[in-house]
Amino acid sequence: MQVTETLNEGLKRGYQITITAAELDEKVNTKLKEAQPEVEMKGFRKGKVPMALLKKQFGQRVLGEAMQETVDGAMNDHFEASGDKPAMQPNVTMEGGEEWKEGDDVVVTMTYEALPQIPEADLSTVTLEKLVVKAGEDEIEDALKNLAATAQNFEDKDGEAADGDQVVIDFLGKVDGEAFDGGAAEDYPLVLGSGSFIPGFEEQLVGLKAGDEKNVEVKFPEEYGAENLAGKDAVFECKVKAVKAPADSAIDDELAKKFGAEDLASLKGQIAERLEAEYAGAARAVMKRGLLDQLDAVVSFDLPPSLVEAEAKQIAHQLWHEENPDVHGHDHPEIEVSDEHNTLAERRVRLGLLLADIGQKQEIQVTDAEFTQAVMTQARQYPGQERQFFEFVQQNPQMRQQIQAPLFEDKVVDYIAENAQLTEKEVSKEELEKAVESLDDE
Repeated sequence: MQVTETLNEGLKRGYQITITAAELDEKVNTKLKEAQPEVEMKGFRKGKVPMALLKKQFGQRVLGEAMQETVDGAMNDHFEASGDKPAMQPNVTMEGGEEWKEGDDVVVTMTYEALPQIPEADLSTVTLEKLVVKAGEDEIEDALKNLAATAQNFEDKDGEAADGDQVVIDFLGKVDGEAFDGGAAEDYPLVLGSGSFIPGFEEQLVGLKAGDEKNVEVKFPEEYGAENLAGKDAVFECKVKAVKAPADSAIDDELAKKFGAEDLASLKGQIAERLEAEYAGAARAVMKRGLLDQLDAVVSFDLPPSLVEAEAKQIAHQLWHEENPDVHGHDHPEIEVSDEHNTLAERRVRLGLLLADIGQKQEIQVTDAEFTQAVMTQARQYPGQERQFFEFVQQNPQMRQQIQAPLFEDKVVDYIAENAQLTEKEVSKEELEKAVESLDDE
């Protein structure tokens, strides 16, 4: 076998791999001999099928396997010897194609773009500023009011029931004068306007007072779950036993206990921690952007054009869909890649390669626990389908890479930040929001 370099310009590489017919034939014979002891064929004992017959019966299939293995082996040997790492899957073509016939030499052309050698980055010059925001009393009070609203109580009221009020009712449903299963209840609390009953039911209770009785006439929807009721007219004999108006819960220790806290002071502390954790997440995004800006200026190296082109297309595609949210999939006009897309793509590819190099040199890895936690977080976006999502991730290497890549990048960023000159600056919530808004699409 012979490997000849045909292209070496910048990061572009080209090689011609020649496998002689004799080498290929020898590999086919070796594979057939290895399989011979296990082959059974009518008229022969196991392991006694003649080689000539084996070659006639299985030769073409084994030939294809031998060609693939030889080419793959040559490529692996080349990358190990040269130290090259292809930026994308190498383009491999066989000269002659369908015209090739057994007995000819196999000539394969391999072209690819090599990943560049990343120069050592001087991280000692990196200086970072971490914005710190403390939760203010007004924000904590606003959060408490929202919690009180969600823990809404209902208090007895005089007068007629209105939308938003709760009515406590006894009811008995009948179809064609006959009661049906599941159509009766006592002391049932129903919030008017909640849409929890059959369409048209709740509206007919508006204006009633405690002690009033009314026959509510409705029609079950055609697609109703119970087939014996779907599309049927029904009458519900209702008695209003109480009318209650909504009232926010008092902001006190009892409210705190409803949300799992010991008392109001403890609940306030939990709210402050949650708010400050949100602020810390936003501040980290601002700090990360500052770090990436500095890293972008630390080193310079050639970029694989194929990676930049692929990234630019992805950026253009993503931005187009953000501007056209009603269009899904790829059924749209061809999206033009602009100079702005290319510039942003170059930055992303350069920083991605640099962070990957730093992470590799520092032996930074994403642990199984970290990966599993990330998968669980994403699985929560698909209620009821968590198991299917886990199985999809396990069976899809590309999806696993999409989940793992940002985890790895964040760990590299954390490593750099831990070893950088870091100062903290306390700012207001509004100042942090302004800093976050200043971040562009990067």
